[in-house]
Amino acid sequence: IQQVFKQLFYMINAITLNNLLLRKDVCSWSTGMQLRFNISQLEEWLHGKNLQQSGAAQALEPLIQAAQLLQLKKKTSEDAEAICSLCTSLTTQQIVKILNLYTPVNEFEERVTVAFIQNIQKQLQERNDPPHLLIDFKHIFPVLFPFNPSAITTDSIHLPASLKLDFLIKV
Repeated sequence: IQQVFKQLFYMINAITLNNLLLRKDVCSWSTGMQLRFNISQLEEWLHGKNLQQSGAAQALEPLIQAAQLLQLKKKTSEDAEAICSLCTSLTTQQIVKILNLYTPVNEFEERVTVAFIQNIQKQLQERNDPPHLLIDFKHIFPVLFPFNPSAITTDSIHLPASLKLDFLIKV
């Protein structure tokens, strides 16, 4: 069950983040607020179902950071440092793309300046990020089956002749 929810939450993360990276109309402060609320609801649900150790919440980490990125101030070099230290699960390319797509929804917000984005790129240039912008939502985690040893010993097993397994020899 834990593995199923980890996979499901990974897919939620990948599809939502990919939509965020491809659609200018959703890169806003209000979308960041809505995302953060929805993610907290998912995290509460995981906690209520005692699935917090499943890795499902960790699968949402890039989306959480993207939502926080949309909500942070984006003006000073201190803001740039905060973004760089906060967005560890996002690649440099994803951070820059979100900042470029950021669209103010009211007159109190401003667009992210080119100088600010260049500052971010300069601070993150040492990162060794994968070259992909989008997340592969078709990625499938390996299924792990726990080993449960049997109480039956091999000495006590009787093989019926009808199975025609005469080539098997008890050692």
